[in-house]
Amino acid sequence: MTPITQYAEICEQAARVGGEVLRGFWGNVVAREKNPSDLVTEADVTSQRKIKEVVLGAFPNHGFLAEENESIPSREGNLRWVVDPLDGTTNYVHGIPHYAVSIALVDGHNPLVGVVFEPANGNCYRAIQGAGATLNGAPIRVSPREELAKSVVATSFPPKVEPGSPEVARFLEVLANCRATRRSGSTAINLAQIAAGQIDAYWSYSTKPWDVAAGALLVREAGGVFTGPAGGAFDLDVASFVAASTGSLHADLCRVLARVQG
Repeated sequence: MTPITQYAEICEQAARVGGEVLRGFWGNVVAREKNPSDLVTEADVTSQRKIKEVVLGAFPNHGFLAEENESIPSREGNLRWVVDPLDGTTNYVHGIPHYAVSIALVDGHNPLVGVVFEPANGNCYRAIQGAGATLNGAPIRVSPREELAKSVVATSFPPKVEPGSPEVARFLEVLANCRATRRSGSTAINLAQIAAGQIDAYWSYSTKPWDVAAGALLVREAGGVFTGPAGGAFDLDVASFVAASTGSLHADLCRVLARVQG
């Protein structure tokens, strides 16, 4: 087994372990606010701890960066695991079965392997750099959509959105220029759905590294385009992005987003 294949196996194993934790807490969730409108539960914390045990148990010299206030520097180059133990916490708390575990191993800012696992339905999206993307072991590919007017487009908002903010203005601008919009509450699942050809594009200026590290690799390995805002280089530490199934659709979406200042 090559090192990158071993990384992918451990990545999927950890995601499934985290998913089992989330299933165990399902229906018995007590949430608290990290910040206004931004929730965290004991399920998030326990899932993160179990994931950490798996990945650092296998690779103790790797770094670890995760949503619930944990950052461990790498002792092996720039390799670090970037983890969202529960993406879609608000959905989870409200009993909406649309949430995921998202894990990637990155070398600096470059994702090597990534897994997005949906505990509610068992769907496991997996990508290996240079080897493509799969859903439950079967290869997946982005949609062939090239025009924004014929596309289904997703977006995310920050936990607290003010009236008249650029986030709202961008949403309205895209809404008027695409076939339909979606806001599902899970960045990781939306990116996985682009990779699987289920939605066509997605943008967000309010995400974090753990939200997007695995999904960025899924989109690229499934043949899609994933960049920073306005088509610039993607910076994992900033994590703002525009993703689309094709280059022409990506350019079309970037043009529409650029009409809004801020």
